[in-house]
Amino acid sequence: MDTTSQTDAPLLSWQEGKAGRIRLNRPKALNALNAAMVGAIRTALDSWAEDDNVATVIIDAAGDKAFCAGGDIRFMYDTGREDPAPGRKFWRDEYCVNLLISRYPKPVVALIDGITMGGGVGLAGHASHRVVTERAVVAMPETSIGFLPDVGGTYLLSRAPGKTGLYLGTTSSRMNAADAIYANFADAFIPSERLPTLCERLADGADTDEAIAALSSSAPDGTLVQMRGEIDTTFDGATMLECLQNIERLAVSGDAWAIKTAAALRHNSPFSLAATFYALRQAENHDLEDCLKMEYRFSHRVLDHDDYYEGVRAVIVDKDRNPKWSPARLEDVDAAQVASMFADLGEDEWRFS
Repeated sequence: MDTTSQTDAPLLSWQEGKAGRIRLNRPKALNALNAAMVGAIRTALDSWAEDDNVATVIIDAAGDKAFCAGGDIRFMYDTGREDPAPGRKFWRDEYCVNLLISRYPKPVVALIDGITMGGGVGLAGHASHRVVTERAVVAMPETSIGFLPDVGGTYLLSRAPGKTGLYLGTTSSRMNAADAIYANFADAFIPSERLPTLCERLADGADTDEAIAALSSSAPDGTLVQMRGEIDTTFDGATMLECLQNIERLAVSGDAWAIKTAAALRHNSPFSLAATFYALRQAENHDLEDCLKMEYRFSHRVLDHDDYYEGVRAVIVDKDRNPKWSPARLEDVDAAQVASMFADLGEDEWRFS
């Protein structure tokens, strides 16, 4: 390994044969991303981009519980009100890494093994080769903390089959391996016990597509495809409120899926639900770079928005799971206020650099 080889470093990078290796190394924090990790990932990727000795980049994580549970939202909570600049810089830098991964001139293999949410999806979801295991739990749970799916999440969700992206992005529902592949968040299923073999073959210079195909198999059944009919019917509203009303009408009939889904939506931030609906509609006609720019407009402003702090308090700080949203109901969300979160930031606009 190189100079990042210390076992307590939050991000490890080294070259192993023909493979550039990046390993998230905060297992006790479920490998949540912080600013130092984002910077180290960028440095490693930049150093290998034109290195003929590196044919493939592999991104994985320490431990067997999580690939990456998300970004360091507690940091934004602790610093955002007094000084939003560090949080905004973190998002700017993180989004640059997301786009760099999507445009990387060499194969990038992300090993989605364990919990993968938020910022973890930003690292893995834009890789050229996205491998999931039986331990994968994939989600974009941002509406539960007063935020919206970012790190290119609007791009991915807007391209999921039918209305499944809107369902996943607003309910914060979790996907297993089969669901992640169905929703286009992943490409291939490889049992976790075979991952060392995959890494060895890539380090030996094997063709990336051939190595993955040789070790992949059918993923255990998911549930998303079975729910597709109800999702497409109920989430086909002109507004987020209309979608919720569709679901609640179905729930009155005793439909178990509708009852659970309505409860999830009513628990999440009404403002975030409306913002996610708005953003996904916009994302349908934009590329990843444009989606990241749009998401940054929201994230830049969210540090001035009470729902974000209340959501993080309820889920991360006090853990009472009882947020007090403002407004409290989707019926009371101001559409103009939602749209204003995505207005041009002028000189503060996000740009890839």
